[in-house]
Amino acid sequence: MRTPQVVAVMGVTGTGKTTIGRLLAARLGVPYAEGDDFHPRANIAKMSAGVPLEDADRWPWLDAIGTWAHGRAGRGGVVSCSALKRSYRDRLRATAPGLVFVHLAGDRALIADRMGHRQGHFMPTALLDSQFATLQPLQPDEAGVVVDVSGTPEEITERAVRALAAR
Repeated sequence: MRTPQVVAVMGVTGTGKTTIGRLLAARLGVPYAEGDDFHPRANIAKMSAGVPLEDADRWPWLDAIGTWAHGRAGRGGVVSCSALKRSYRDRLRATAPGLVFVHLAGDRALIADRMGHRQGHFMPTALLDSQFATLQPLQPDEAGVVVDVSGTPEEITERAVRALAAR
């Protein structure tokens, strides 16, 4: 029997990290944690005001997510986390070495359109360009898969499940 993986669903805002993360966790039969819930209030306030976070803002957030992921080692779990830079993923792996990434990737126009239709989220569409500018895609030496975000949430989740199983 295979040990359940701990997976971080990553990508720019609007790719569906929460939606796919929840569906993926259900498919894998493991708990889901919403990465946004690990942000300190000051981070939420900054992003709500349209101000991009700086690395110093992110370190405590990444450490909290890493601690959660480490606690799920051997038992499995899914957490959403933008993890846009290699240094952010390295920091997560420093705490949770077995962490596997599912990078939700897609066309900027599609993601912007989806963002324009969602309600109740603190991240404004205005920050999408800064997210794409910051994004450093997964490198060959990083444990993870890239999954296209076109289609329905169920189709995207199915691609993620197949990609994880094939790794």
